[in-house]
Amino acid sequence: MAMKKPYRIKTIREFHKFRGLPAPEHPLISVIDYASIKHSDESNAMSWVLDFYAISLKKSSHTNFGYGYQQCDFDEGSLFFMAPNQVFRVEVDKNHVPVNSGWILLIHPDFIWGTALAKTIKQYDFFGYAVNEALFLSPKEESIINGIIQSIQQEYQANIDKFSKQIIGTHIENLLSYSERFYNRQFITRGKVNHQILERLEMLLTDYFNSDDLEIKGLPSVQYVSEELNVSQSYLGRLLRVLTGQNTQQHIHEKLIEKAKEELSTSSLSVSEIAYVLGFEHSQSFSKFFKAKTKRTPLEFRQSFN
Repeated sequence: MAMKKPYRIKTIREFHKFRGLPAPEHPLISVIDYASIKHSDESNAMSWVLDFYAISLKKSSHTNFGYGYQQCDFDEGSLFFMAPNQVFRVEVDKNHVPVNSGWILLIHPDFIWGTALAKTIKQYDFFGYAVNEALFLSPKEESIINGIIQSIQQEYQANIDKFSKQIIGTHIENLLSYSERFYNRQFITRGKVNHQILERLEMLLTDYFNSDDLEIKGLPSVQYVSEELNVSQSYLGRLLRVLTGQNTQQHIHEKLIEKAKEELSTSSLSVSEIAYVLGFEHSQSFSKFFKAKTKRTPLEFRQSFN
């Protein structure tokens, strides 16, 4: 069956209308109570594309949320971030009436245009995370986030003046900063899950560099590694930086250097042959890479064992 074309929503007003909500109090920013959203057969199992940012804290029964090929439920509640032009879907169990709580914050890019936030908002990796990489909040953290959302809502519901945009922008920056802090906490406290990812990464790279057709496959890319681990590139990179101080590319390079050292110290292959075996097209590139990582040329490293 052919996939239906995602339904694009260009404005916050259009989102309100489609969800059976009153017109937004501000055309470029809105906080919506999930309990007030009306579900319909038309919107069930529909794919969406928004032209604005969406940050949501949702707890729901009998509702699944999909992002790309990932899917999860909201029974426990989680904080999820979406940037413009990302595809997502909501699926409601037709045999049950969903019970929703929480909120969704919608921010149109025009609201932050010309402010410092227009640049900084793109620096937050979690807008590119998959749904199974959402932020799970402790009760204390949820209270902090909910307080910021209430402040945003109170500000745009008051009389709009020349200070409103700056004040709301500051609240949004605080929301994102706290979210970044809480993600760092999540990487550390969810040790079992995250260390399983590290173990799988280690096994994946070991098997890759020990394969007989490495010279054909070439070096593994960050995209390849992320797809094999079933996590997004941005999430994996952030996880590794927090836990190990290195990003994904650095881990790949570290594993490659280990394999290169093994070949240089235990085999009789020439440097050119080793470079080819490791997936380098030119031995000069391999030598330059090896020296940049070890401060010695491949020959100098090999001679140190003789």
